[in-house]
Amino acid sequence: MSQSSSHIGPISAIVPARNEETVIAACVESLAPQKEIAEILVIDDQSSDRTAEIVRSLFNQYSKVRLLQATELPPGWMGKNNAVWIGAREAQGEWLLFTDADAVHAPDSAAKALSIAEENGAALISFSPEQVMETWYEKAVIPYVFTRLSSRFRFADVNDPGKPAAAANGQFILIRREAYDAVGGHESIAGDVLEDVALAARVKAAGYRIWFGTGQGVVRVRMYRSFAAMWEGWKKNLYSLMGGNPKTVWAELAQALLPILLVLLVAVSLGGITDSISLAATVLGMGVLGILVAYDAELERNGFSSRLLAYGIPGRVLFAGILWASYRSRRSGRLEWKGRAYPAGTPRASKG
Repeated sequence: MSQSSSHIGPISAIVPARNEETVIAACVESLAPQKEIAEILVIDDQSSDRTAEIVRSLFNQYSKVRLLQATELPPGWMGKNNAVWIGAREAQGEWLLFTDADAVHAPDSAAKALSIAEENGAALISFSPEQVMETWYEKAVIPYVFTRLSSRFRFADVNDPGKPAAAANGQFILIRREAYDAVGGHESIAGDVLEDVALAARVKAAGYRIWFGTGQGVVRVRMYRSFAAMWEGWKKNLYSLMGGNPKTVWAELAQALLPILLVLLVAVSLGGITDSISLAATVLGMGVLGILVAYDAELERNGFSSRLLAYGIPGRVLFAGILWASYRSRRSGRLEWKGRAYPAGTPRASKG
């Protein structure tokens, strides 16, 4: 970092945590050694596990760590928004780093973000983290979701001050306190499910520059550790991420499923007409290969390994299933996440 960039800090890191006993220590321990981070505020959002106990066990080792307790969720608030708002009001830093409890930071993540801020004159910097995937369903769903998101939120468009596109990833958002306060902070987006995108939109609309890019080698996360958690998490967000209206839902479902259905239809039809199982199998294999070749290009463009190609077809099917469930959940008027239920479609009327 240059001499001038050293005067940008310090940073207050804000970590909301609700039942995060398996990951919270790794997150805090990756933040604490970074000299750019002056304090780490962990907000225990009414956890029923050992989250708070684990954070307290780190006090002696890391003096910059503080533990705050979230109150009962106020009407009109999403749980995470309420937790980070509590942290933001206590934070003393010139910059606020919002990061999730499952994020593990590289030793220079804060320094890199500050350097990018200085180079680009940006008031908000966000990384799309490197994804850690261990199970087949993570490898199927997560890359496919991110390839679709990249078509909706292009880094170049988001970073262009002349274009209205705005996005951020809530797993790593560094924002100048001045800009955060100017747009009303998380209080202004209290009921938004996609609080990261909503915050970025408000910051950009207020005339501040934002920068959004890949977090490969900067910050990594393993988003979900069970199939049920993955389904519930994407079910909460996917409808909004894919446009938030029935037209875009149907377009995404067609994008995911039509190539598979067309290949199956052609293979079965030719097999029936010619009475040749081998021809049907050949056509099916060639069709699937064509789908995967196109997917390989998307994986490469988004920094994913070609080894994930094997999960391309189940990824499409699972994505379609979760998107449909997300759509139905919104139509039913109910969202669920981490033991809380929220009315859907009425952003200012959530309940705890």
